[in-house]
Amino acid sequence: MKRELIITADGSHTIYLPEMNEHFHSVNGAIAESHHIFIQRGLGPLLNENKEIQILEMGFGTGLNAFLTCLKAKRTAVKISYDALETFPLEEDLWKKLNYPKLLGERDLFDRFHQAPWGRTISIKKSFDLTKINDSIEAFQPLNKRYKLVYFDAFAPSKQEEVWQEVVFKKIFGAMQEDGIFITYAASGKFRRSLKACGFLVESLEGPEGKREITRAIKK
Repeated sequence: MKRELIITADGSHTIYLPEMNEHFHSVNGAIAESHHIFIQRGLGPLLNENKEIQILEMGFGTGLNAFLTCLKAKRTAVKISYDALETFPLEEDLWKKLNYPKLLGERDLFDRFHQAPWGRTISIKKSFDLTKINDSIEAFQPLNKRYKLVYFDAFAPSKQEEVWQEVVFKKIFGAMQEDGIFITYAASGKFRRSLKACGFLVESLEGPEGKREITRAIKK
């Protein structure tokens, strides 16, 4: 599948898939979107209350969410264990062109995320362990892991309908800790009803530039 690198409104890169007419991030700003949704509304509320945070990301993609999480957490004493699912990893010649390190610094750190082997847990930094999993959310088996935070960053339901099914959210709910946070850019009524049916407490939050609302759900 062809992938094109484009610049978003905040100067950061995203990837465009012409065959799907889909972007990996908002064209209003890739870094701005990821920071607003996943870091500020997902990770942020947990940093002052936990010594360790187990994170599951659905959609590793460019590695931006993982990179921002590591940059944020390194200013704290919190230990991060980060599992990232991805069915179609980026080629090296593409991820090396991403300008996130140019804008945020930490070139070596960003490279370590993409150079990390698949299917093995490695230490990106002393307080950040990464496991990249080349698998779909439908096939993924969390086994004994319990996540405190879930970044659900799949393509839109109109493009990737199979991952937005209630059975998927039930699996995630079962793999989360009590009071764990599920955060995503999606905000449709059908999607939120599915989360509620699984037992989540669902709330609407203000979205980033260009998006009115996002969704945060708590396992209660």
